[in-house]
Amino acid sequence: MPLDLGQLEGWVGSACWALARITGLMLMAPIFSSTVIPVRIRLGITLMLTIVLAPLAPLAIRPLSAEGVATLAQQILIGAALGFVLKLVFEAVSYAGQFVSQAMSLGFAEVVNPGLGGTTPVLGQLYSMLVTLIFLVLNGHLQLIDLLAESFRSMPVGQGGIGTDGVWGVLTFASHLFSGAVRVALPALTALLVVNFGFGAISRSAPSMNLFAVGFPITICLGMIAVWLSLRGLPSAWDSLTTAAWGTMRQLIGR
Repeated sequence: MPLDLGQLEGWVGSACWALARITGLMLMAPIFSSTVIPVRIRLGITLMLTIVLAPLAPLAIRPLSAEGVATLAQQILIGAALGFVLKLVFEAVSYAGQFVSQAMSLGFAEVVNPGLGGTTPVLGQLYSMLVTLIFLVLNGHLQLIDLLAESFRSMPVGQGGIGTDGVWGVLTFASHLFSGAVRVALPALTALLVVNFGFGAISRSAPSMNLFAVGFPITICLGMIAVWLSLRGLPSAWDSLTTAAWGTMRQLIGR
């Protein structure tokens, strides 16, 4: 069977476009971009998805041409935008843990967060671990891969990328970062606010009492109880955030 160089170049181009979009997603999407997962496993997942999704990205453009380089950058941007929207949801939950940590005087207790990068307070890490488990149990990673495959049909390679409407939609969704964090942390913050009001009344009635020595352990104990009681509302807040995220991502790819 003679080797057709034009057909071979088309195969290489299809693999390049699929690899670029998948790589952009892997670099930004939570869980997939986590440093906890070894690089070899992440590379294997990327190559496996490229092999499966490459037939969905045929395009008669030479990969090494100027148009090919522009198309390559466009595909990376599309994948990165999809992953960034979902990453904002995880960041919102992590911020909620930071708010609660500051309110209960645990803001100085920080640990390395490999999922989001950098260090976060211990409660932020706890919230991140819980929503990661919820995300995996609900097959969110499979929904993300399915959405990525659907993007090759609704937003074909070379048919335009993320326009101004898509960029504006991502920026608009970024406002959920703070509102979602407040929604997740609000029950615990309300309880801790009542505790702080109580300490304020005590300091007015007994000024000689050392509230730093007495109030610190009490705030931590009552804060842990408030966090434990407020965790039952975490799934509903998480569902609201993820529903908005999936809607934004579908709108981004034109579905």
